[in-house]
Amino acid sequence: MKKAFDNRKYLSLQKDKILERVQQFDGKLYIEFGGKMFDDYHASRVLPGFEIDSKIRVLSSLKKQLEVIVTISAEDIQKGKVRNDIGLTYEDDVLRLIDKFEEYGLFVGGVVITMYAQQPLAKMFYNKLINLGINTYLHYPIVGYPHQTDFILSEEGFGKNDYIVTNHPIVIVTGPGPGSGKMATCLSQLYQESLRGKKAGYAKYETFPVWNLPLKHPVNLAYEAATADLNDVNMIDYFNLDAYGISSVSYNRDLETFPVLNKVFQQIYGQSPYASPTDMGVNMVGFAINNDEEAVKSSKQEIIRRYLDACCFNKMGKFNITAVEKIERIMHELNISLDDRKVVKASLERTNKVNTPVVAMEIGKHVVFGKKSDLFTASAACVINALKYLAKLPKEMPLLSYSVIEPIQNLKTEQLKRRTQRLHLNDVLIALAITATTNEMAKAALSQLPKLARCQLHSSVMIDSDDIEIIRKLKIEATMGTYQDTKLLKEF
Repeated sequence: MKKAFDNRKYLSLQKDKILERVQQFDGKLYIEFGGKMFDDYHASRVLPGFEIDSKIRVLSSLKKQLEVIVTISAEDIQKGKVRNDIGLTYEDDVLRLIDKFEEYGLFVGGVVITMYAQQPLAKMFYNKLINLGINTYLHYPIVGYPHQTDFILSEEGFGKNDYIVTNHPIVIVTGPGPGSGKMATCLSQLYQESLRGKKAGYAKYETFPVWNLPLKHPVNLAYEAATADLNDVNMIDYFNLDAYGISSVSYNRDLETFPVLNKVFQQIYGQSPYASPTDMGVNMVGFAINNDEEAVKSSKQEIIRRYLDACCFNKMGKFNITAVEKIERIMHELNISLDDRKVVKASLERTNKVNTPVVAMEIGKHVVFGKKSDLFTASAACVINALKYLAKLPKEMPLLSYSVIEPIQNLKTEQLKRRTQRLHLNDVLIALAITATTNEMAKAALSQLPKLARCQLHSSVMIDSDDIEIIRKLKIEATMGTYQDTKLLKEF
């Protein structure tokens, strides 16, 4: 895959921009951090060359000047909210985030439980954090937030919140997902700092939309597709246009809240340091794009991928149909369809031919298939065939003998009481690794695993959760259809 992004340039520009922003304030900057920090696969797909850990690497380069605060909403704790991408509850993800930050040598100053109103599960989580020795702070619901700024900026508003003790000039405020209270935590700290005689600053670290690309650029439309369930809409930043005569891109939520933020800034600072949402951002992504044609191509593929994901989530009851329809409109706007994703048509045509679920993987200009059988899931069969193709092994040659497969099948059904003896992708890879110690062909096939990264894959039906987890770990870019009676399959 051709690159569209200069990652080294981005790391340098983004670091310099943050340091420049710190200098605008009184030696203290709170940065609201949105999006995936450790594993931004979306950015790496729409901008080939963007490395998934780029953002944490930027922060790591500033670790002597930086600390992290993690926020979580008490309401999300009480609801048992789960991150769909990794299957963890928000409170479990807070602990995961702390561990990850510490792995990178970043200091975590504490956790803030926002919207705290004595919710039983939130109270339990608070006690758990305290018992773990983690600095934990409580922020409370504020009547009239965010519009009644006079009340918000008072002892009964932000004044009720715990003051978060920080010791570094740069404070990253992040959380497990939207609605965790990141912005409110930053603003509360600005107010609290002002009471202590310090004019701290606020900024936003977000990757998308890319403010200095056109509104309808596929990179920005891919962001709309990725957030279709949140109903985010990219818009021209009319505040920036009025202030500077420069057209830039923001999104609806930032434009809606900016007048309120501006009023808060004016009351805290005496005057606002920003004229627009674009001003608030520290986002240098657009300056590191070095192949627009490739970025356009990759972004269109991502939009198709998001459409297929939305169809599956809708079938599972996780997405409203309006999210699917929104991405359909984006596809029509860019004149793209499922036909533009080669593996979709290939897998569906083969499914109709063999009358069983099929997974197709694109390797260069070649497409490899795997079908569901009594021995393997379709995903496992496809990966086996892909490894054989890459290792230039005969297509008909079995990599795993039945003497290896049978004991695993018996274990699954007789001891583990699984409903099927079919081997999943994880089973197959472990069996292949063991076999590779005595079988040169298995060893040759296994050595090809790294080459599967960034390969395109599509399943004609939804993939088992066990298999999709391994597919993600192999960095295969996968999509899947729903069941045979859906519109998606009828198109073919």
